[in-house]
Formats: sequence, structure tokens, C-alpha cells
Amino acid sequence: MFIITWEYQVKPEKQAEFKTIYSPNGAWVELFKKSTGYLGTELLRDGTNPRRYLTIDRWNSKEEYEVFLSQWEMEYKALDAQCEGLTESESLIGKWTTI
Repeated sequence: MFIITWEYQVKPEKQAEFKTIYSPNGAWVELFKKSTGYLGTELLRDGTNPRRYLTIDRWNSKEEYEVFLSQWEMEYKALDAQCEGLTESESLIGKWTTI
């Protein structure tokens, strides 16, 4: 399994919109579901800092994730641009492979 984790600091007034787009039923998941290699997404919120969120995206393999990116690059970039105003910061925590 291939896992990608992101950390976000969400603007206070954008939290509802962020949760809608990044939730397991949101726009990102709808895009990811276009790949048969996509397994699911979790959205987590920090218990001590309610504006800090993590996403955990699971894929069958790194190769299937890369195929998805190449096939849906324009849609990915468009959605990413749409989400820019929701956060104060966005950081890739890492890309992980299960052993």
C-alpha cells in the first residue's frame, strides 16, 4: 500500500468549506475515485488546535498513484488551485509504503 499524508492550517472562516472539499465524501475523493488504485481518504482534526488538519490518502501502489496523476493532471491542478484560499499553510508530511 502507498500512503500520502498532508498537514493543513485552515483559515478560521474557511473551515466548513475545507471540511466539505477534503472529507471522505468531498471533491478530492471524487477525483481520486477515477482511479481503480485509490483505496480511501481520512480527514483528521487536531484535538488541541482545531484549525490543524491531516489527510491520509491510501493507494494500492505508488505506480497506480503516479498513473492517476498523469491521467488526471489538469483536473488535479484545477482543484488544487480552487483550494488555495482555504489554508494558511499546506505541507506534505510524507509518502509512505507499507512493509
